Amino acid sequence: MTSDDRVAPPITGNERDTLRANLDYHRATLAMKCEGLTDEQLRRTSMPPSALSLLALVRHMAEVERAWFRRVFEDADAPMVWSGEMFDFQAAYDASRGTVSEAFTAWRDEVETSRRVEREAGSLDVIGHQPRWEKDVSLRFAVVHVLLEYARHNGHADLVREGVDGVVGA
Repeated sequence: MTSDDRVAPPITGNERDTLRANLDYHRATLAMKCEGLTDEQLRRTSMPPSALSLLALVRHMAEVERAWFRRVFEDADAPMVWSGEMFDFQAAYDASRGTVSEAFTAWRDEVETSRRVEREAGSLDVIGHQPRWEKDVSLRFAVVHVLLEYARHNGHADLVREGVDGVVGA
């Protein structure tokens, strides 16, 4: 069984604090889903022919964090973590490359960069440019988009984790 050290988001509060807390809650959920597993278990795929594994989800979310915070609000030319110039799901999902430690370090580094970008922005109305879409987006949109990515993929993580060792839950 995994420990649940997540901080529940507030049920009252301003928009920014609520979005920030919900995003951090979902980041903590992904970490919790991976807790206590071996390298082999983290690499175990959900079902053939899918390349989806818990490690693949960590790698994918590192790419998502970079694509929506670093590249949109700081450096549009920053290379993706595992993909080429544009986001490539399969490159991120290829958990056969690299180490578990590298994946978690990259993910944590991108989360910290994202937190800094959001924290330093004067408001959620700050505009950045999403190079993949070739459109301007607000920080608010980016935060909500990444929050939804985590929510969706944490559902996948729950199912993958159950398949690995039977652990289910939040």
